[in-house]
This record gives sequence, structure tokens and C-alpha cells, in this order.
Amino acid sequence: MQFRTGFVAVFASLLGLSVIVAISVGFIGLLSLESVDARLRSEAGVAADGVTAGTAPARVAGDGVRVLDTAGEPVDGMGETALRPWEINRLKAGRGVTRAAGGGSQGSGVRWVGRVVADPSGKPLLVLARTDLSAYRDVRVTANRVLGIGSLGVALLVGTATWLAVRGALRPVRRMRLAAAELPIGERLPVPEADDELRSLALATNDMLARRDADTERIRRFTGDAAHELRNPVSSIRAQAEVAVVHPDPELAQETLRQIEEEARRLSELVESLLALARSDTAAPPEARPVELVAAARLVVDRMNTAGVEPRVRLNAPLSTVTVLSTPTEIATVLDNLVANALRHARALVRVSVLPTSRGARLLVDDDGPGVPPRHRPHVFDRFYRAEPDRTRGGGGSGLGLALVAELVGRRGGTVRVGTSPEGGARFEVRLPVR
Repeated sequence: MQFRTGFVAVFASLLGLSVIVAISVGFIGLLSLESVDARLRSEAGVAADGVTAGTAPARVAGDGVRVLDTAGEPVDGMGETALRPWEINRLKAGRGVTRAAGGGSQGSGVRWVGRVVADPSGKPLLVLARTDLSAYRDVRVTANRVLGIGSLGVALLVGTATWLAVRGALRPVRRMRLAAAELPIGERLPVPEADDELRSLALATNDMLARRDADTERIRRFTGDAAHELRNPVSSIRAQAEVAVVHPDPELAQETLRQIEEEARRLSELVESLLALARSDTAAPPEARPVELVAAARLVVDRMNTAGVEPRVRLNAPLSTVTVLSTPTEIATVLDNLVANALRHARALVRVSVLPTSRGARLLVDDDGPGVPPRHRPHVFDRFYRAEPDRTRGGGGSGLGLALVAELVGRRGGTVRVGTSPEGGARFEVRLPVR
């Protein structure tokens, strides 16, 4: 704020100085012309007094004085004045006329001033006084030079002052930039106490650094967790293959192939989940359209039961349709992951419920398993998070399914949370906007 105030004050002062110089030079020129007109009016007044007193126009006229009739014709016995009719009218009105020498266009030649008077017979006459404007021209040229030099000086002063002010104002910014370039991860810029632009810049930079550090940490954890998750099935497949090579027993080979197939399935599911999350992070979501939630839920439940999963999945849904804004693929992915998660933990019950509400639709997935302890509930939608302490348990998920559910639901304006089901297990509740 101090730098900006100082810069504005300097710039305003120099700008005011330049305006004063321009006005002063123009005023000097105006005063010079007014002084010429005042002298000419005085001379014309003296000559007009003579005409009024009866002095012959020829005796009144001279090198600087002429006497004309009101039509502009000379009555003083001297030559034509070459004044145009509109100039005669201007002179009769008491206004000055400037003509170039020889009757050219208006310029810095001869200045005329007139006065209308009546001779003793009552005839109106136009008494004129004139003078060469070379002296005035010299004053104006000098004034223009002063204006040019003054303007150049003011421009130099403004430029120098602006450069100094901007340089001084940007010096703290340069120090801040150098400090930011050398900041290690986790460190922040010092925030100035003054409530000015530098403080706002420091706060904005610190916010950006915080987001950068959070993104870096998230990527680091994601990469480490992904490597850990991928290593387990790969190591298991390798170990089982080595056993099959060392012990070429047909019965053992069949069991080994079954285990390898199971680990390969886990690996494939993990890779698909990783790809789905990567696409949800980078790609723009497809345009939402009406999706019939009851039909989508029935399709997933029938597919699960047809595959022979245990326990069987039950569906509670109204006979009427419940439409939400999403895409069929996203709804199917949400249902698949929630039901698969419930099947991993349920003892004898998995239930999918669709409930219409005034502001949206509720999708409930209940199981009768051990449930999710309250301390784990804020984190179950984090990537690779597992409520169980053993990350390598057999048959467990990758920790990506619920994260993908939260991502897909959130970008459609919905919410997902975990609670306790009526059977004592986990209840996952999804709320989606309706059409």
C-alpha cells in the first residue's frame, strides 16, 4: 500500500506539473495577443475620436490606421485593405482579425482591430488599427519551445520517477520470488504484517504452495500404495509358478493354476480400478442424463445373483420409477462397488434399497457384517484405505472401490456416507439429485 501510494503521489505531482506548464505557456501566448489587441484598441480609439470631432479621414489615416465605410470601402484616400466581408463584419462587431501579410490565410501576419463611429454628419465609419505580429510570433515560438522543452523534461521526470517507484515497489516482490524458488516442501513464505498487495501475494502464494504440497503428498502416497497393491498379486503369482515348476504334480498344478487365476483376477480388478480413478481425475465427466435408478439396481442385483454369489443380494425398490441425473455407466459402477464391498463383509445378508425423496433419491446398501468402526468412517472413501489393520489379507479389496464411488457421486452433486445398518453391519447411503 505504501509503495502504491508513493508511486501514485509522484505520478500525480509530475502530471500536474506538466499540465501547469502547458496551461502557463498557452496563457502567456493568450496574454501576448490580448496585449496587442489592447494597444490597437487604444490607437483605434484615438483615431475614432478625431473622426468624431470632424477631422478628415485622410488626415486620421496613416501607416497603422485606416478609415473605411461600413461596407469596407476606403474613405481615407488610401488603397484597398484586402479584408474580406466576413472579416469586416467581425471588425465591426469589435472582434480582432489576424491576416497573413499579402491577404493570405489567417496566421501570424497582421492584426486588425476596429471600431465603428459616426462623423459629424452622422455617417457611420469603421476606424481600423493594425500592427505587424512578428513580435507576437516570436513570443509564441518561444512559448512553443518552452512548452516542448518543458514537456520533454516532464516526460523524463515522469519516466525516471515511474521507473524508480516501480523498481522500489517490485523489490520486495523479487525477494519474495527468490525465497519462493528456494522453499523446500512444507515451508511457507513469511507474510508481511502490512495489509497491502504484498501480504495478499504472500497469502496467495502460500495457498498455492499448500495445494502443491498436498498434491505431491497425495501422488506420493497413491504411487506407493499402488506399487504395494500391485506387488502382492505379482509376487503371489510368481511364487505359485515357481512351486509348480519345482513340483510338477498334476494335481498340485491344477490347484496352482486356480490360485494363479484368482491372483490374476485380483490384479486385473486393481488395474481397472486404477484406470477408472485416473480417468475420473483427468477427464471431463460425460454429460448427465436421466437414469432410471430402480432398473439399474435390479440389473446389478440380478447379475450378482446369477453369478452365484453368497449371500444372495436382495432388492427393495418401489414399483414406480426413480430417475436421477447421471449416466448408466456411472450408476452401474457405483452399485457394483458398493454391492461388492458388502459381499466381502456380509455374513448372510446384503440388501439394496432405492428410496425416492422430495429432493432426490436415496440408494442404500446394507449388510450384516462387522460394520465400519466410527474411527474409520471419515477415511473409508480415501484411496487405498482399509479399516482392517492387515493390508494383505486374502480376499480383501484394493481400497479403491469406495474411493471411486465417492468420486463419481460427488461430481454429479451427490453425497455418500457410511453408517450402521439395522442388522448391525455397514450401511452405505448415496444421495443423488433427481430429474
